Amino acid sequence: MRHAAHDRVDRILCGRMPGVSLGERGRAQAARLAERFSGEQLAAIYSSPLERARETAEPIAASAGVQMTLAPRLNEIDVGAWTGRGFAELGPDPRWQRWNAERGGAEAPGGERMLSVQERVLAELDAIRLRHPGGRVVTVSHADVIKAAICGVLGLSLDRYYAFEVEPASISAIVLWDGGGKVLSLNERCAP
Repeated sequence: MRHAAHDRVDRILCGRMPGVSLGERGRAQAARLAERFSGEQLAAIYSSPLERARETAEPIAASAGVQMTLAPRLNEIDVGAWTGRGFAELGPDPRWQRWNAERGGAEAPGGERMLSVQERVLAELDAIRLRHPGGRVVTVSHADVIKAAICGVLGLSLDRYYAFEVEPASISAIVLWDGGGKVLSLNERCAP
C-alpha cells in the first residue's frame, strides 16, 4: 500500500526528504486503513523507513496485533537534486520532462534510476514471500516504488509507469510465486 497523505502531496517532490509526516488527512486515512485490516490474519507488516510510511504502518500493525518491520528496500526513490522542489518549478526542466516520459532510461540528477528501484523492490517482495510462504503481508511504500513493482509483476516497461494510478492510502494486491506473480487489485481506495 502507498503511505497516507502528507501536507506536501501533489505539490512538492519529497523523495527521501526527512521530516515529512502525515497531515491531518493522512492520519485519518491511516486510522481507516487500520480498521480495514483489523479483522484480517496478517503474517507481517513491512514498511519503508520514512516517517510517512511508518506512520501509516504503525496503526495497522497495532490493530492487527503484528509487529511492524522496517524494510529499507521499500524506501522511496532517491530523486537527488530534485528533492524538496515543487512540481511547478520542475515542469519546464527538460530533464524532468524526459524523466516523466522515459522512466525506463532516465534518472534524476544525482539520484536513483527507476530500474534500480524496480530491482530492489522486487528483490524485497521476493524475500518477504520466502519468509512468509502462503501468508498475507502488508507492505507500506511509496508511489514510484509500488508502480515499479507492479510494472515488474505485469512485465510492463517502466515507460508505462503512467498507465495507472497509485494514490495515497491506496491498496494494490499482488500474489507472488517462484518466478512470477499477478496483480489482484490496483489502487483500492478505502480511506478518504
